[in-house]
Amino acid sequence: MSNDESPRLTAQEIYEHAVQAGRDELERPAGHLAFSGLAGGFVMGLSGLGVALVRSYLGDGELAKLASFVLYPAGFVAVIIGRAQLFTENTLFPVLVVLRSPSRLGRMFQLWGVVLASNLVGALLFSLLVSHTGALKPGVLERLGALGREATEHSTSELFWGAVVGGWLIALVAWLVSASHSTFGQLALIWFFTFIVGAGLFTHSIAGSSELMVAALRGELPVSECLRWLLAAVLGNAVGGVGLVSLLNYGQVEGHVEKATEEPGKKA
Repeated sequence: MSNDESPRLTAQEIYEHAVQAGRDELERPAGHLAFSGLAGGFVMGLSGLGVALVRSYLGDGELAKLASFVLYPAGFVAVIIGRAQLFTENTLFPVLVVLRSPSRLGRMFQLWGVVLASNLVGALLFSLLVSHTGALKPGVLERLGALGREATEHSTSELFWGAVVGGWLIALVAWLVSASHSTFGQLALIWFFTFIVGAGLFTHSIAGSSELMVAALRGELPVSECLRWLLAAVLGNAVGGVGLVSLLNYGQVEGHVEKATEEPGKKA
């Protein structure tokens, strides 16, 4: 191993790093969270925009659709590397804190509410910018709205379970980024897993919101359909992040530590 190469982190070290990140988030003032969440929701519009741009050049064939998802990670890269607030990331870090300190549950729900609301406001601002200012060419805007219409063509059950997988993948990204030593490694992880989210058509409550809002603002989608999609997406993402990452990693690491401390002769 070279002198400048960091050793691989253990699961316990990754877990402790994630717990500390959760504590930091829970201690941030609500105003700071709101502004960061606003920026996160706005920047997440880049994911849908990237997909729409590629399809405006290549068309809507199957290979063109697959190629378009190469740019889907753009919003996630900007938000995660830029350390803006994203609702689905917060289904991992604060939950790990609450598993240790249940008294922080109320604060976690407050954080979720602030970040989710500000993410959605940010997505709305992005949608207003691209749909009401002439910033985008008509062909790109049409395809961006089409992404929103296509997202609501699924049943509520399909949306929910797709969101469970999407929430799991994004929370998994947050966990793995915590283990990465380099910005390049973080970029690779984010791109790889969020490409799967896009290409797999797994529901993401914030990345998909701007697409639906564009369609609604253009009069192509009723508000009731947007709300149905959003409810399924938020609930599914929360279940995916909490259930499939936080609890599994808690059982892998924290449960092992607790068991060890309870062994006879073991000092607390």
